[in-house]
Amino acid sequence: MGKPKIFVLDTNVILHDHKAIRKFRDNDLVIPVAVIEEVDKFKKGTDALSYNARGFMRDLDRITNGKNFGSDGLPIGRDLGRIKVEPNHPFEGEYAGFFTDDIPDHRILATAMWVRDHHPGTFVALVTKDINLRMKAKAIGMAVQDYLTDHIQDERIEEAQREIQTLALENSLLQELAYGPETAIEWRRILKVQPRPNQMFKFRWDSDRDEIVCARYDASRDRIVLVKGQEAYGIRPRNEEQKFAIDALLNPKVELVSLTGGAGTGKTLLALAAALEQEKDYEQIYLSRPTVILGNQDLGFLPGDQKQKMSPFLQPLFDNLNVIKSQFRPTSKEAQRIDAMLTQDKLIIEPLAYIRGRSLGRCYFIIDEAQNLTPHEMKTIITRAGEGTKMVFTGDIFQIDQPYLDQWSNGLSHLGEKMYGQALFQHVYLRKGERSELSELAAKLL
Repeated sequence: MGKPKIFVLDTNVILHDHKAIRKFRDNDLVIPVAVIEEVDKFKKGTDALSYNARGFMRDLDRITNGKNFGSDGLPIGRDLGRIKVEPNHPFEGEYAGFFTDDIPDHRILATAMWVRDHHPGTFVALVTKDINLRMKAKAIGMAVQDYLTDHIQDERIEEAQREIQTLALENSLLQELAYGPETAIEWRRILKVQPRPNQMFKFRWDSDRDEIVCARYDASRDRIVLVKGQEAYGIRPRNEEQKFAIDALLNPKVELVSLTGGAGTGKTLLALAAALEQEKDYEQIYLSRPTVILGNQDLGFLPGDQKQKMSPFLQPLFDNLNVIKSQFRPTSKEAQRIDAMLTQDKLIIEPLAYIRGRSLGRCYFIIDEAQNLTPHEMKTIITRAGEGTKMVFTGDIFQIDQPYLDQWSNGLSHLGEKMYGQALFQHVYLRKGERSELSELAAKLL
């Protein structure tokens, strides 16, 4: 076993995962006082950052248990290293005037360099999710790393986008699957290895026919079953991926669905249409999204009352609802039913923060823009699902607004990785944009 290393943690690592200090094995950790000062600013509130700030401080308090850190720090736990809080140190020598602004990032970086210089022969690295701070550290020769504990491997992300297998099938077998009385066939007749639950397939005819037959493996029947082009509240699938998505959204056996893809692929529209199609099976339909404020602003800067403040964040959800309503005449029973559900709180469109305290029993819960959730937030939401609840997460892992999340560490990628192969989970990656020819062209070329 190699010599233990020393890692200096930045504030954003703790706010991302308050249990991070227990995930560095037998290596030692240093927390600059500047980090404690920053964490203190987040301890009040109900969001995930406040939760993590309080969780970290409580854990640190348990570790100290009335003791001082001393020069060597205190043990974190069994088979783990030691931890100490280090007073802030200024830049020394040639770096004394390198940075002009006295900000927490610079104090943390200077303290990391001090720790490195006072532990010769020991590998010391700063751990931060802040790309800018990583660049600054590299500019002055300080070893720096991202927090990689909950990162998803590139290969797994690529696999998630290729989960639909395309195979050529004998005409007789495909005829049985597509037009037979059971519209299902034994998987052993076409595959050597048993597929995972809800594995999706595109079968091509062993001839010149261009038609694609969609199917998936049903673990409860132990057979590959036909996926039909179903309609959901006036919305019809426009491509094979949307056909798979609607099948998963309407399947009561699949209680957890994730839909990923670029703008205009129909993720939210399909999820909402499927919820409306099944509204009699659920007590309520929740449509929500995380509130992401850019530029370090708070909701207080927006004019109006609470409802008016939240309107810009929820408007895309209402836009999707209006698309569905537009499929029907204003006087039709379908359009009137949507209006009635909104009036009677059968259909609720609210920010995620306002829904956290509510019971999630027998509801169809759609979370849009889920790529802006942390893995911990994702777990918190799903573990509150009651009996008879279906959860649908939609988003684009390449369009993240949270400053310390990326395509490898966000909750939506984490969900696909951890739930992979579970019978009650299905993920569909939507490839083709369906808004317009112009929209798809812009997505490809701009």
